[in-house]
Amino acid sequence: MHVPLRVLVGSPAVGVLPDAATAPADGTVVLDLGADHPSSTGLVELDLWTEDGVVTSARVVVGALHRGAEKLFEVRDYRQIGMLADRHDWQAPFFGELGVALVCEQLLGLEVPVRAAWLRLLLAEHTRLLSHLGFLTALAARLPGAPALAPLREALREQTRRLTGNRVHPMVARIGGLAVDADVDWLAGETALTARVRAAAERTTALLAADPSLGSGVAPLEAGTVAAFGLGGVLARASGVALDLRRAPSPLPYAGLAALLRPAPSTAGDARARWAAQLAEVVDACALVDACAARLADLDGPVEVRLGKIVKLPEGEGYLALEAPLGVAGFFVVSRGEKTPWRFKLRTPSFSNAAALERVLVGVPVADLELALASVGYVVGDIDR
Repeated sequence: MHVPLRVLVGSPAVGVLPDAATAPADGTVVLDLGADHPSSTGLVELDLWTEDGVVTSARVVVGALHRGAEKLFEVRDYRQIGMLADRHDWQAPFFGELGVALVCEQLLGLEVPVRAAWLRLLLAEHTRLLSHLGFLTALAARLPGAPALAPLREALREQTRRLTGNRVHPMVARIGGLAVDADVDWLAGETALTARVRAAAERTTALLAADPSLGSGVAPLEAGTVAAFGLGGVLARASGVALDLRRAPSPLPYAGLAALLRPAPSTAGDARARWAAQLAEVVDACALVDACAARLADLDGPVEVRLGKIVKLPEGEGYLALEAPLGVAGFFVVSRGEKTPWRFKLRTPSFSNAAALERVLVGVPVADLELALASVGYVVGDIDR
């Protein structure tokens, strides 16, 4: 007998997922992945059909939080767009404002100072740590003795505030560079913090290895599904798809740091492999931040090209993609030579990840839904942009 089950993923939690045998045929349950998990900042509805306690079909309902971000971009000048762009994936806000600056610089043919490029890379990997640690809180909660990750995220946010004045939304990427520079003391504080983050990730990795059943075989994701839904990031690499835009030509100086980007430790494609890959990427991101800090300590120069008050892009179109924490983030702009874009479109990884749930969740036991969802990252604002 097929049984419908409506699940809301997010907060506030008004219940827990019922036992498969007692799930109400017409009820709604809220699945809470934890107060520190990014899913707590918005609701996603899952309309599931189950049989014998196993999901047989799934439909993801999105759109309740739609804010028209792209249309707001199209009525702002290019400097103002940067201020808005970090508010769709609010777990990794710097990638939004960075992508806008980079695609505009691409159309302008503008090269930023070398110091700005290295500091941008450092802030990108700092932001990757913030995002990954948030999603990993659901794993840490299931591993007795695992280090608390929320205090480390708060420390990373405090580092962001020390540099930019803002804890969550940096708002420092500018067309032509950055609005702030990092001094020696800030860089020393950053590397001291990455040492703590690395130790926590390595400890969590060891605890996961000691519990071989956790997430094993849950919600396997095949390479064909990765391609069908345009998935990237941890979802792709943990399924054996070697897609990482940091290894491709980039306006950020990743080329000299490629040796710090290790392959995923497992390509089994299940929840366990995704967590292992995410933990490994935390360690890699720490190494990248440290390398950037060392480079910046020996590098002088400005962090911004001075431009006029009004920035106009030449007529034409441009596209740029970044390796954001959740996958490929794309930025497409069409200019008619004015101070506002004619069109601005975003390719958000959360939308692809959420869409893939309709295939990923099929075959998952209801009792394992928490594990499956905790291993597939998305941010509601990045879906309903």
